[in-house]
Amino acid sequence: MSTRILGVDPGLTRCGIGVIDVLSGRRAALVDVGVVRTPPDMPLERRLRVIADALDGLMDAHAPSAVALERVFAQHNLKSVMGTAQVSGVVLLAAARRSLAVGLHTPSEVKAAVTGYGSADKKQVGHMVARILGLDAPPTPADASDALALALCHAWRGAGPETSRTDASTPAQRAWRAAERSAAVSQAPRRLES
Repeated sequence: MSTRILGVDPGLTRCGIGVIDVLSGRRAALVDVGVVRTPPDMPLERRLRVIADALDGLMDAHAPSAVALERVFAQHNLKSVMGTAQVSGVVLLAAARRSLAVGLHTPSEVKAAVTGYGSADKKQVGHMVARILGLDAPPTPADASDALALALCHAWRGAGPETSRTDASTPAQRAWRAAERSAAVSQAPRRLES
């Protein structure tokens, strides 16, 4: 039995996409990989449509059972983070339309899962992706390798065929949600007893 996972490295100019099959014993096989490109001078709504159409076609062709997406985080370049967030929204919508679970993973989680080192560089990640999937060389550009690394991270953190857990979040993500719930409870208005 295998699990098919779509990994997406969101970006407006280059959106990395990778599909893997995860087998028992933490083995994985490449199904498809590529990059959806849109030119910077194209209107934003058309760029998002190009990415959405490509994702829809890929999801229809490969029928993944889960989606792994890079978690958007604050960067110094506001324009870059906005484009990443907009593409992430397109991915989330495409997954929701198919009732697919989406796992959000930080870059350091992905690096640690694939290389064993949360501060690995892109070259190290690409090399390990190629090694894990039995490829002669890392997929290029790096966005393609990053998408496959996201899928591998998601698989190894609880979404593969060897687990029956319905929550495919990482321990850090579960702890974060628990802390948010705790903070919400402590900040909730309290009714005074009379």
